[in-house]
Amino acid sequence: MKVKFVTGNMGKFAEVSAIFAEQGIELERLEDEYPEIQSDRLEDVVDWGLDWLWERHKQPIIIDDSGLFIKGLGGFPGVFSAYVFKNIGCAGILKLLDGLDDREAEFMCCAGYADEAGNKVVVFGCVEGQIIRREMGTGGFGYDPIFVPAGEERTFAQLSLEEKNSHSHRGKAFRKLAQVLSKLME
Repeated sequence: MKVKFVTGNMGKFAEVSAIFAEQGIELERLEDEYPEIQSDRLEDVVDWGLDWLWERHKQPIIIDDSGLFIKGLGGFPGVFSAYVFKNIGCAGILKLLDGLDDREAEFMCCAGYADEAGNKVVVFGCVEGQIIRREMGTGGFGYDPIFVPAGEERTFAQLSLEEKNSHSHRGKAFRKLAQVLSKLME
């Protein structure tokens, strides 16, 4: 089974492709942009995006929306994580946290699939951790150099792809989605 994954992020595509390959599902990257609604809930963004893309392509499609929710910043940047990263990056987040002791954070991912008839499946993945005080590591993308998942001493940017996928919010969400799709294909 081949499924189109709508993402412009090649790092994300590599991570998710590896997870889906474990279930015998091949992903193809579909370069398309869709308008993201303004909402404080990841699932609203994914649900609306799936509808919009399905109307446009009428084929099985996968999308996701993720966010970094930092406790000491009241959940910021949350659903606005991509926008905030583009504008202030990891350095900006570290500056916002300067002087704060509460550096607990969680990454959340909402992944969604629409089949050829427009039926949808939406799943979640979450990983708790800490924001460290300086960037470490060169792997991954986005906030990976400043996030250490619970139970680890290294940032996502210091982990191999396989290690990151075993811990990450995206890994958890897409593993669930791949299992659901695998059962649907039986």
